[in-house]
Amino acid sequence: MAGIHDLTALELASAVRSRDLSPVEIAEHYLARADEVGAYVTPTPELALEQARRLENEDPGDRPLFGVPVPVKDLNFVKGVPVRFGSATYEGFTAPVDDSIVTRLREAGTVMTGKTNSPEFGLPCYTEPTVAPPARTPWDVTRSAGGSSGGAAAAVAAGLAPIAHGSDGAGSIRIPAAACGLFGIKPSRGRVSFAPMIPDLAGLSANGPLARTVADAAALLDVLAHHQPGDLYWTPDTEPFARYVGRDPGPLRIARHRDPVVDGAELHPEVLAAYEKTSTLLERLGHEVVDIDNPYGADVVPLFERMWFSFACMHPVAPGKEHLLRPVTAWLRERGFATPAPDFLKAWSALQLTTRFALLVTNEFDAVLTPTVTGLTPEIGWFEDVDDPAETFERMKRFAPFAAAYNLSGQPAVNLPIHWTPEGLPVGVMLAGRWAEEGTLIMLSAQVEQAVGGFWGERRPPGW
Repeated sequence: MAGIHDLTALELASAVRSRDLSPVEIAEHYLARADEVGAYVTPTPELALEQARRLENEDPGDRPLFGVPVPVKDLNFVKGVPVRFGSATYEGFTAPVDDSIVTRLREAGTVMTGKTNSPEFGLPCYTEPTVAPPARTPWDVTRSAGGSSGGAAAAVAAGLAPIAHGSDGAGSIRIPAAACGLFGIKPSRGRVSFAPMIPDLAGLSANGPLARTVADAAALLDVLAHHQPGDLYWTPDTEPFARYVGRDPGPLRIARHRDPVVDGAELHPEVLAAYEKTSTLLERLGHEVVDIDNPYGADVVPLFERMWFSFACMHPVAPGKEHLLRPVTAWLRERGFATPAPDFLKAWSALQLTTRFALLVTNEFDAVLTPTVTGLTPEIGWFEDVDDPAETFERMKRFAPFAAAYNLSGQPAVNLPIHWTPEGLPVGVMLAGRWAEEGTLIMLSAQVEQAVGGFWGERRPPGW
């Protein structure tokens, strides 16, 4: 007999609606499951059960995720709950307000089971902070769950949450989704507000869902999508994303390329296998797949680095606590503080110009296919097993050279968990769409999901 954690988020909500399950039963089930993958930095059982009990007396109405647990990444504020930002420098800090996405989740009738693990300030593409155990992929617990939404991905992949909130500034939803065999959506720039506390200065980062199924991810994106006064970026409203699931996308033109812009980045044979497998499947589904050159060149890398260095300085750190920073964070911030404001602005200006020319290429297609990352998710500690933060940063660049392009452009992008190695490790591929056209990606992704066997072949990791 299927357990509660075997059900999708939408199946759980349906069970609540039919009174086959209660929100309290569901919350208690997930809270009782052992976290052996470093998914949570701050579990919130009291808050979860309080919310679940309150929902017992509410009418679900037209809320598709009513009664469903949805943990929140620990880069976001939940009022009255500690927020660590993955950093020992924020020990003892409690969020004074809710982020607007947390308000949206509460109003949707979801249950907040905890804050999921994040690396320090969300900067690395792996989740190994000082304040919590490393986030591990449940497919092989010696290996990383990716980052920076590594805890969120580990939670969903290990059956500790049916779906989860994540955020993505340079691949931080898609990289963990690839590491953990999940479907993850980085929405278009301006689709989901960061109000009230988190600035959206350059529009690089986006809140989005991590899920086992396309339908669950679309439902959560419907909850998260909103605007707030003062947002710098606004994406036009659309019909609910859940309605795109199951629609026939029709024949699409899909570009593909596999050439990374980072020197020294090489593709693992299993990554190439996933890329070719997906290309063949898309053609079999009636789509035209066209090879193109990468519309971005190697010249974007130092420009993006300058941006990344500067944004590493956004979190204030008390002078007496700077020694608590992890070496790679301190290294990034040192370079950020040494970047003059005119150099920052010149870099952003040059990147915008480059992006405008790149969009002239990609907008000719309905979607663009690339690898998500260049290799299999590495063993815990691999990124930092050298006593040199500069080399750690180079390893990050070589591992994840594809994802950040769509943070620059603001285009939506998803990870498809399309392939597994003979040893059972997931390997993802990435599809990007035109700005504000998440619906096309959802239709296409659901079509691929169905073609490979529903719920991506019904795969479950060891210990499920």
